[in-house]
Amino acid sequence: MSVPAGSTAGIDLLADRALVVLTGAGLSTDSGIPDYRGPGSPARTPMTYQEFVSGPAAQQRYWARSHLGWGRMRHAEPNAGHRALAEIDPDLLITQNVDGLHERAGSPRVVALHGRIADVVCLRCRATTSRAGLQARLTAANPGFAERYADVAVRPDGDVDLDQTAGFVVPGCAACGGVLKPDVVFFGENVPAPRVERCYAAVDALADSGGALLIAGSSLTVMSGFRFVRRAAKAGTPVVIVNRGATRGDDLATYKLDLGCSEFLTELATARAGRPLSLVE
Repeated sequence: MSVPAGSTAGIDLLADRALVVLTGAGLSTDSGIPDYRGPGSPARTPMTYQEFVSGPAAQQRYWARSHLGWGRMRHAEPNAGHRALAEIDPDLLITQNVDGLHERAGSPRVVALHGRIADVVCLRCRATTSRAGLQARLTAANPGFAERYADVAVRPDGDVDLDQTAGFVVPGCAACGGVLKPDVVFFGENVPAPRVERCYAAVDALADSGGALLIAGSSLTVMSGFRFVRRAAKAGTPVVIVNRGATRGDDLATYKLDLGCSEFLTELATARAGRPLSLVE
């Protein structure tokens, strides 16, 4: 893989510094998972937390779509960008993605800011169980459903575009019968404070160590990620943004590179390991 020679300034800046990395949906597109706001992406309106808890109809709609989407999303594999970040092993890897691919690639220090789609939580007893277990229960309760809608397009959060959800059977919590929700942060929910504080601490430490903040594959549209860019820039910490298309943080960036994540991160891993780069003019 190679990156344009114009990106060497960004690689040089990051090659020997302490790093905190924030990733978004653009990093997982090479694994076949679509993103929200990349060039050419259709407008999407994810279900909010308030809508989800409004009653059984909304929960039925969510789980019917998720049953189809997650059945395919769980087969996604880490791509070259995930593997490069595992090799780089930044001081902290903050991801807005819920797909779990950083962990599967072997990154040891990950904060899944919005949770992981592979976990399910009961809103009554707060028991956490595996999404794979729920998938088996959904399949048993809705025979033939997945086969009927096998050609529906998958969305970034592991669901699909589907309106025909009436009649879909949603099991309750196996322990107490309560409402099950994916253990992810919906729009309208707050990221748990301990996660945010851990990320702030890592970003703040960069100012003392002469480190840098790298953004890979995020438009920074939502505040949950953008706040770390603002924090770093305010402290005078260099910020490098690698993303296809404009981002909310472009004006705060030391370098903004309109590049693919896999290519750039592979070259960055090469540079940090002291190997020759493979640049193209």
